[in-house]
This record gives sequence, structure tokens and C-alpha cells, in this order.
Amino acid sequence: MRKRALVPLLALLTLGLPAPATAQPNGTVISGQARFQVLSPTLIRSEFAGDRRFEDQATYNVVNRTFPRTAYTSRVSDGWLTITTSALTLRYRVGSGPFRADNLELRSGGTTASPWRRVVCATGQLCEAEDTAREGLLVAADHPGYSGSGFVAGFSYRNNGITATVRASAAGRHRVVVKYANGQGGDGKHENRTLSLSVDGQAPRQLTLPATADWNAWQQVSADVDLAAGEHRVALTRGPADSGNVNVDSLALLSGDQGYPTVRTIDDCRFGTTCEAENGAVSGAAKIADEHAGFAGTGFVAELVGGTRLTQRVSSVPAAGTYPVTVRYANGVGGDGKHEPRTVLVNGQAVVLPVTADWKTWATATASVPLPSGTSDLTVTCPDAGCHVNLDTIGLNNSVQHLALGGYRRSLDGYTGNNGDPQLTPGLLYRDGWYLLDDTPSALRNGTPRGDRGAQPYQDGYVFGYGTNHKAALGDLATLTGGPKVLPQWAYGVWYSEYIDRTAADYRDRILPAFRQHGVPLDVLVVDTDFKAHNLWNGWRMDQAKFPDPQGFLDWAHGEGLHSTLNIHPSIQGDDPDFAQAQATAKGKLAKGSCANCYVFDWADPDQLRAYLELHRKMPTDFWWLDWCCDGSGSSLRGVTPDTWINEQYSKIGAFAFSRGFGSLQAGGYSGSGPLPTGPWAEKRTTLHFTGDTSSTWGTLKATIGYTSAEGVATGMSNISHDIGGHNDTTGLRGSEQYLDNGQLRWTTKLPDDLYARWVQLGAFQPITRLHSNHGDRLPWQYGPAAQASATKFLNLRERLVPYLYSLAEQAGRTGVPMVRPAYLEYPGSPEAYSTVDSQFLLGSDLLVAPITTPGDVGSTRVWFPPGQWTDYFTGQVYQGNSWATVSAGLDTMPVFLRSGGVLVERSADVAHDVRGGPLTVHVTAGATGEFTLYEDQGKRTRIVQARDHLLVLSGSKKDWTVVVHEADGSTRTVKGSGAVISLRAPR
Repeated sequence: MRKRALVPLLALLTLGLPAPATAQPNGTVISGQARFQVLSPTLIRSEFAGDRRFEDQATYNVVNRTFPRTAYTSRVSDGWLTITTSALTLRYRVGSGPFRADNLELRSGGTTASPWRRVVCATGQLCEAEDTAREGLLVAADHPGYSGSGFVAGFSYRNNGITATVRASAAGRHRVVVKYANGQGGDGKHENRTLSLSVDGQAPRQLTLPATADWNAWQQVSADVDLAAGEHRVALTRGPADSGNVNVDSLALLSGDQGYPTVRTIDDCRFGTTCEAENGAVSGAAKIADEHAGFAGTGFVAELVGGTRLTQRVSSVPAAGTYPVTVRYANGVGGDGKHEPRTVLVNGQAVVLPVTADWKTWATATASVPLPSGTSDLTVTCPDAGCHVNLDTIGLNNSVQHLALGGYRRSLDGYTGNNGDPQLTPGLLYRDGWYLLDDTPSALRNGTPRGDRGAQPYQDGYVFGYGTNHKAALGDLATLTGGPKVLPQWAYGVWYSEYIDRTAADYRDRILPAFRQHGVPLDVLVVDTDFKAHNLWNGWRMDQAKFPDPQGFLDWAHGEGLHSTLNIHPSIQGDDPDFAQAQATAKGKLAKGSCANCYVFDWADPDQLRAYLELHRKMPTDFWWLDWCCDGSGSSLRGVTPDTWINEQYSKIGAFAFSRGFGSLQAGGYSGSGPLPTGPWAEKRTTLHFTGDTSSTWGTLKATIGYTSAEGVATGMSNISHDIGGHNDTTGLRGSEQYLDNGQLRWTTKLPDDLYARWVQLGAFQPITRLHSNHGDRLPWQYGPAAQASATKFLNLRERLVPYLYSLAEQAGRTGVPMVRPAYLEYPGSPEAYSTVDSQFLLGSDLLVAPITTPGDVGSTRVWFPPGQWTDYFTGQVYQGNSWATVSAGLDTMPVFLRSGGVLVERSADVAHDVRGGPLTVHVTAGATGEFTLYEDQGKRTRIVQARDHLLVLSGSKKDWTVVVHEADGSTRTVKGSGAVISLRAPR
């Protein structure tokens, strides 16, 4: 009897979730409506509950709060609660209400920061939509006429909404006025739309937003509300009966005949901290922009001309006096064509800003500015001639910059490497060593939204204060939110994927035999979308003409030592043979999508989720590739990132999810570059993240180097997969195979030989090695002799490295430190470790990889060697640490270096696919000390310790080992041994 590949649906839907986590009571400090939980020396939970109902259940992000006991002190003095650990100090002004800039302060590693930002809009003040609490909505800026940094776009899904905190100055009748645009929606309609308006969680009322001329036309609509004096929550949401599909720029609470305000409400900029210019109040022609890289926060203030004004409200100045104010700016060639020093006025005082190389080069200038005690405004204005600079931050008695280390995107779709750097969303790590993980929007662990608290404020956030101990931050994140998933060992081998029509016979009779014939290993067959019947994009049965026996195909793959995945697009045609049953299971709730005659799913609805999952039953596979790029399905579940939610469901019917992540299609378009407030924190627990459809260029190849580690340190994700070779052709070079495209015979394309070889080299040292293309050649034997030999060599090396990679993956799951990492994780005190993130990386702590990304049969790259001693894996040349060298390599090699004291374990021989129990080889450097723990399934670990002239193998099982000893003169010698102690001494 053949084994079924899928978990039964009933079992899937009844899988239990982890029990709610609770904190140790001895780490808790309560101060009125505020509660603090000391979780580690570098992590404190900060929770404010206006109703004093603190939350102890696990959330969708935070699955664990049980940390080892942490030593700390707490005291109240001069009205401030102070909590101190060995790494940080957190201060809260007792009885001062919800957390904000002026009442909660973090000190860590020489940095003072105000982690919480809270905007409260009083009667008559402007509430920018981007400053509100958002549910499932991104901030966009692609239509003119908005104020602030943009507007919230779409309201395309049920429960999409914004919630503003307002303060009624007096009791009585008020007007909630909303500024919106309502053009032709994605559903093709141009008509009046509706949203639901509610105050303090009370029953919503429907608000009609009449159609506007187009998306560039903004209008206002209002509704009367009766409010008591004080704070209230005003929510604008797409409810079950609403049509949504509008853009909202801002709202305001007005009384009497007050007109619509024009200047945004802002939070304080606390004295002693550095504050973001884009969070200030901007007037005049200036705008908030983000088109130049290198800025802190979410953007910068640009187009500073005469009449421009940027205002920051400064609080907590201890005494009247003159203090340093540090401005971070860029000064390139201005709109007036000049590139010269410029002048800004800070509280009327002229400050000269020297030129910078260009607009993506940032510098700082400091002026001494008189400030009164307490709270006052600090204003940056321009002379009549204009400033012609961009302003990024303003430091008040503080010049330290809160600059992100790394960042993430839902995908890199469309990236070419020649159109500027991809804009990344900052995550966990920053140069000044602190971060606030705001978990307030997150649902509970089972997906249930947190209970409504009416008008009472609630905040739940985790303050990280790690200084330069970046590994501690990643470890805290993994303990708190779960570590990155450890995939099956075979997933770290070689994948073959190609968007081209294939059949079971193609794989069985032509493709796999070619892998075997040419000595190239293969572990995973990726079957792209053309396997489907009825519709190649969103069909739900395997085409019997191409795959006459779907289960037989999977059994064949398993018999060959392979695993397989099927590509899915999450919509269904109305004339699909499975549509009627899907609609019946969904109880008639499947809705028309924007694609022709297609229907989409709301995965938050149990009936629709069941209908969706049942469609997968007829297609056996090991795991699913949710290629979610252009369909309208999603999740209306509040408090859960849609990608995360559906990826978790996929992980229950396969080994793991293979998908984009961190957001949703509805909230960000095809590439979905923007972040959702629920964040990227849960994604890593179930998902292998693929980065989408890039282009086949040298620029994309180079960008891949820095992106993998950037995402890893920002989110804790370790399993990151790029299209090795790029997805979309840019060369037009004819490939080796013909195929039919709408009845027309076409040729595949290919890369230049040198680009192909270098890309495969890089892929051999990435978390996942997945050859992929859009109708393009990616197999070694489709290239010239030198490129073929290179690719064959490095794909076999990749397969030999699987035991090492699998051990790194397990280590990442425990420690949160990703497999591919920037050098500053290991060497945080070295400036070069930060400046080289785009040209080299570490694979584990022991391998330094510096790919060549320039054309030619011989290429070179400049390498920085961290402290210690480093040996070229291929040539044996030794490099001393804290130095630079230009390293050259032909197509048959690349710059890869083993750290002295590092222990590298690999298979002793090439294998056709992932195998267990074969002979292993250990690489060490002569006379060093170090250790490595080899991980195998079922928790089996082998600790390998090098003690200069001996290798200690601490394992429950006995096996033979081959040890390659790299000598200081570049030579190597091989030692064979078994048992617990292997002598590494050279023969006399």
C-alpha cells in the first residue's frame, strides 16, 4: 500500500496550539496601571493597562515569556520607577499614564532612548492616518495631495482599519472628519463606498464616502459623535457590510465651526535622545520622503525651501541653558543646481551644513541652542533662499544615531540591481543597541483578537537593550517569539526549480537521468504551476496527461531519494470542476476576485479555510509552494499577519511552508515591500522564505550577498531562498531547449557563463540552494566547459556541506542566530564588520565567504579578514586577521576561508542526494583550539573539540573520521582515526 503524503484534513484542523505562556512572578514590577516583566538582562516587557487588566496569555507573536531568572533591582525615587539589570536601565514616571516619549526612558550601552511613541490628537488637531494604529493596512504615497508621509491605502479586506487616539477638550457634540480619496477600485467599480465608524469599541455606524474624481482627488466626510471630556478611541474599519476600497489620509476631531487642521499632531522629542525628523510637524513645501538610502527611521524631511518649517516638541529639559543640537542631513546637488554648503535656522540660529557626496550620503552638524527648562518647541526653518538639504534626525544633547542593521521585505520581485538599493523595513538590530517590539496589535496565540477595552488605553511592548551584544538580542527574540524552523536535512541540499512546462516523464526519463549522468546532486524537485489541469495558474488538479499517476510520481521521487513540492496560486476559477464543492464547503462565501472569473478565499473564515485546504487533497506532495503574488485571497483575521497565518496552515499539511512572508498581497501589491504593524516575528517558526522574482543581472547577484544576512538579523528568519541565477532574463541569450508559448515555439534563455558560475558559487553557501528561472537554463551541462565544471564542483560541495548546514540550522533554531550572518554578529567591535555587509558574510561562525560579483573568467574581490587567522579553503593560503587583501579566483574557485579554531564538517565523498550515516571529514587548522557540535536527527549530537594536536570526538556512537589539517604554509595533510581521541600530530 502506498503511503499518503498529506496529513488528514480533520487532524490538520484539530492540531493543538501551545499552551499560553506566563512570566515568572519574581521578575514582575507593578506600578499602578503599568507592569514591567524582567525577562533577561537585555529584555524587559513594558505593559500599560488603563483598566489594570494585564495580559498573561501567549500572543501570536510572543509564544513564551519563561526565561531564566534574571538579577535586577527596582526602586522609586523622585517620582520615577527605575529598573536596572546588568545591561540596561528602564525608568518610568510613576502615575504618568500610558507610555510615551516623556515618561519612559531606556539607557543601554551609553545610549539614551525613548522607545514608546504615542500620538494623541486633541480637539482641533490633525491625526495623520500613518500615526494611528493600523490593522492590515500599509502606508502608501503614490497619489499626490496627501499630508504627512502618506496615506493608508486599500481597506480591501474585512477588518482592515485604523484607530486614532483623540482627546475631547470638553464634553459635548463633536464631528469626526475624515479626509479620503475614492477612485476606481481594484474591483473595477467607481461608486460610493462605505466604512464603519465606532468610538471606544461601541456599536459601529456606517459611514458613506462618496466617489471622488480619481485617486488624486481628496474630499472630506464627517459624522457627529457625543463624547465625554478626555481620551477616546476612534476606529474606522471595513466591517462585514462595508465595501471599503478607499484611501484615507487623515482625520480630525472637531467641535463648533472649527475648520479642518493642516498641521499634524506630534509626540514629544525627549531631551537626551535623537528623534526622527519625519515624526515632527512639517509645514510649507517640505515633504516626508524615503527615496534615498541610509536614513534612520521611516524617512526624512526633504524639499526644504523658504517658508519651510519643521517643529519638534522638546520635553524633559532639566534646566534652562544652552545645549548641543545635532542635525543629521544630506546635502547633494540642489534643485537650484548648486552643490555648496547650505544654511538652516535652528530656533533662529544659523547652522551651516557642509556638502555631502550625494543625496544618499549622510553627515551630522552640531549647534549650541538655548532651550528653556521643561517642554518647548524646537523649530528648523529655512532662509528665504531655501535650505536645499534633507534632514534625517535631530539629536537633543545626544549625537547617537538609531540606524538599522539589516532589514526585510516581503519579496524582491522586479529587483534588477540597477535601479537603486531595495528599500528594507528595519527590524530588531540597530547600531545604538535598542529596539521596541510593539506587540499591542498582536492577537492571542490561537488567532483570537485581544479583548476590547473600550476607551481604556492598552500597550504591550518588549524593550530590547542589547548594546553591541547582537547575539543576545537574537537569542531573546528566539526565546520570546520562537526560533527559526529547522527544516528536514534534505531541504539544505540542492533544489531544481524552473518555471516551464514539465511532465512526470520529463522528470523521470530526461531530467533526473541527466543529473545522474553529469554527477550533479539533487534533493528537491520543484514542480511549477504548469502541472495543473483546467487552468495553468489556479487549477486544483494535476493534469492527467502530464502526471497520469500523481501519487506514483511522488513515490518515484521518494524512491530516488528526492522530495518534491507543488506550486499553488490561491484562487479558483468559477468554471473549475472543483469550484462548486469549494463554494459549498465555504457556505457560499467565496467572493469574486479581480482576476477574470476567479474567486478568492478569506482564510480567517473557518469555512473558507476548510474549502481551501480540501482543494489540496487530490495533489500529493511533500510540502507546498504558495506562490502568492497576484491573487486576491488573504486573511481578515485581526492581529495576525496574513502571510504568517496561511503559512502556518501550510506547515500543518507538509514539512514546512515555502512562501513569501511578513505581510500580505492585499497590503502591499506584487512585491509588498511595506511592513504590517503585526510585524515579521511569527513567520520564521513555519516558513522557508523565498524572495521572489528578481532579474538575472550582476547587480542582483551582488545584492543577494547583503540581503540574506540583513533579513536574518532583522527578523530572526534563517531559512531564506533566492532564485539562484535570477528569475527574469535580461540577456536574450538563446538557451538549450524549445517550448510552446501560446502556440508559438520559443527558446529558453541562459546566463553568460561567468554570471552563471558565480551565481551557483554564491548559492552553494546560502541557507537554501534553489536553481530557478523563468524559462531559462540553470543546469550545469547547459553551459560551456568551464562554467559546467565550476557549477558541478560547487553543487557537489554544497551537498557535502549538508551535515554542517543542518547543524547550523539546528543551532539557529535554539539560539536565534541565523545560518548566514554579517560579521558584526561575531565581531561587534570592528568597524569593518559593519562596512563589509554587502560584499562578504559568515556561514556559521567559522566560514568567511566573499563571492566574486564581476564579469570575467578571473575575478577579484577585496576581503576584510576579522581578528584571528583565516585559511583559504581552496588554495590553503593563510591570511592574518584585522587586515585587508584583494583575492582573485578563476571560475573553478572562490574566496572562502576557514577560521583558525573553526571546525568544518562535511561528507567525505560526493553523493547523488541526501544520505545518512556516510563517512565524514573534519577540516581544522594546525595547532588551533575550537569546537563544533554536529547535529543529526532525533536530537543526536556529536561534540567535536580540537585541542591543538588532538581531536576529541564526544559521541554516543563510534565511527571513522577523516581529518584534513590545514598547515600555516598552505599545505594540508590527512589523518584517519576513530574513537574518542584522534591524534593530529604530524608524522616524524
